[in-house]
Amino acid sequence: MYTQPDIDTFIKRYVTKREESLLAEDFVKYNTELQRRINGKSVLVIGGAGSIGSHYIKAILRFNIRKLIVVDINENGLTELVRDLRSSAGYNIPGEFITYPVNFGDSVFEKIFRHHGPFEIVANFAAHKHVRSEKDIFSIEAMIENNVLRARKLLDLLLESPPEHFFCVSTDKAANPVNIMGASKKLMEELIMAYSDNLPIKTARFANVAFSNGSLPLGFLERMRKKQPWSCPIGIRRFFVSPQESGELCLMASIMGESGDIFFPKLDEEKDMIPFDQIAVDLLYYMGLEPDICRTEAEAVNKAILLNSDSKSWPVYLFGSDTSGEKAYEEFYTENELLDKASFINLGVVKNSKKRPVAEIDEIFSRLRGLFAKRDIQKAELVEILKAYLPNFEHIEKGKGLDSKM
Repeated sequence: MYTQPDIDTFIKRYVTKREESLLAEDFVKYNTELQRRINGKSVLVIGGAGSIGSHYIKAILRFNIRKLIVVDINENGLTELVRDLRSSAGYNIPGEFITYPVNFGDSVFEKIFRHHGPFEIVANFAAHKHVRSEKDIFSIEAMIENNVLRARKLLDLLLESPPEHFFCVSTDKAANPVNIMGASKKLMEELIMAYSDNLPIKTARFANVAFSNGSLPLGFLERMRKKQPWSCPIGIRRFFVSPQESGELCLMASIMGESGDIFFPKLDEEKDMIPFDQIAVDLLYYMGLEPDICRTEAEAVNKAILLNSDSKSWPVYLFGSDTSGEKAYEEFYTENELLDKASFINLGVVKNSKKRPVAEIDEIFSRLRGLFAKRDIQKAELVEILKAYLPNFEHIEKGKGLDSKM
């Protein structure tokens, strides 16, 4: 009925509309300095089995590092990472390359860190990254724990043996956040900036990674593999980078940035921002199919049951977004942030990120832990705490989450 599409080619032609990586020119410009700062170094990557973390690893393995330690809770993902790297040409895999299926908040991680360290380069990609994680107070507590509280523990551990470069991934949703995930990443930014005088800290806000793990576009392929209908919001426009670009962007930020820098891609709102429903339609045509637009989830499911090898169309349920925390547009910086758009060809840098005193961070953490220690918590209580410390946080609450959708 259909063949697996060449996703890399589709991304270049229909999503990013770039045949060459967005970072290609910057890698040429800074090649000599990158070689000097990366070659021969010991590297620790946390969350390295995910889409961005794995492509960060692929980007850094174009250089000649001495040691690579990768930590991730996804044991199967680590297995695939090793198989992928060792089955590919062009990667300079060091003699000491070890993956550990470990949570970076666990005590065994501290043992791994002290045994294999010191590390010159540390990159943390462990994060709850989906707005859908805002289901209820339990999922929200887990998200805050992962995105903020464990990050503090990691920073204190790094102070024992400060690396030459430390990177912790953020999100475009941290700029004027409207959901708790974005607010948690903004709080993470302010947490790491509080340490930026003692650790060489860099981060990046960037676009959606096309066809990344858990993304809606990748879900299209999974639904098709299982002969299920597609479901897609109408008119939700987003910036996109390719998986390769996501890893390269984070590598450039982690190595070439100054402590306290927040990197973002230079993308044009008119040219580079596209709606999810356009990706869905373009992908179907790319695969030789036509969209069969459905008015309800039930209609889409029933039509999928009737699909056979001769079908020339695919059922797609298109709907208006009505769930909590969905931002109508994307932005990488706020009007009060000082920008450097000259140092890099296709990257911008926020230079005046807020640096709270560590004592103020302690106060925020104390209030969060005090809230989570209560037996009964309401989401609104957490939103009020976050609003008190993040004045740009305007939570969009609609009483419905993404798990209520197909």
